[in-house]
Amino acid sequence: MVGLSLGLLGSGGSILTVPILIYLVGEHEKVAIAESLGIVGAISTAGFIPYAIKKRVDWRSVVLFGLPGMGGAYLGAFLSHFVISSVQLLIFAGVMLLASVMMFRDEKSVKNPEKPKQGISWWLIALEGLGVGILTGLVGIGGGFLIVPALVLLGGLPMGLAVGTSLVIIVMQSATGFIKYLDVLHQMNLSLNLHLMLIFGLIGAVGSIVGRTIGSRISNRKLKKGFAGFLIIMGVYIIYMNI
Repeated sequence: MVGLSLGLLGSGGSILTVPILIYLVGEHEKVAIAESLGIVGAISTAGFIPYAIKKRVDWRSVVLFGLPGMGGAYLGAFLSHFVISSVQLLIFAGVMLLASVMMFRDEKSVKNPEKPKQGISWWLIALEGLGVGILTGLVGIGGGFLIVPALVLLGGLPMGLAVGTSLVIIVMQSATGFIKYLDVLHQMNLSLNLHLMLIFGLIGAVGSIVGRTIGSRISNRKLKKGFAGFLIIMGVYIIYMNI
């Protein structure tokens, strides 16, 4: 499911991974967030390689958005040590509901202009990268549903270029947050389930390839609306469980 989501929609991986690890596998909340960062980072690595080979990655945007995002992810993972798990999950649920709203929105608002927009301040792109990075480190989201619209609306990238660029940025942020989480978990005497991460990541990578293959045959708009409805249900459930 996670791999198919990333392959079909270019986002949604970690929004599924964290609840699966907590409520189906039974992992500790902070362990699940750390494992999600590692898993989604690995799947996104497999995902962005074909885009990079076809030169569908805008490396300038990777630098402007991704480097501040890495700093934000490190900061978010550091702050997670001082935030109780239930609060993290409430924030996570809020992000799920935000993602569902963005998916229900008219897609015309994020469709690319033929020419890149002019006059967008680099610091605005960097600031959004920092904010998404903090969320990534704090609650374990990859942030694709935030990164892609930002690259289109602020950076003026075509959608195909934005998706590939987004996957590179997700890898950078996830890797940074994951590395910091290793220190956080060590201080809390918690450990990762590497066997689980390996199996989850490999199957997810295969799912992402399948998703890209069948994506052209399926209505992307209907998929997004169905996924958005699922996110609302999961978000409300997580809020209920943690309140």
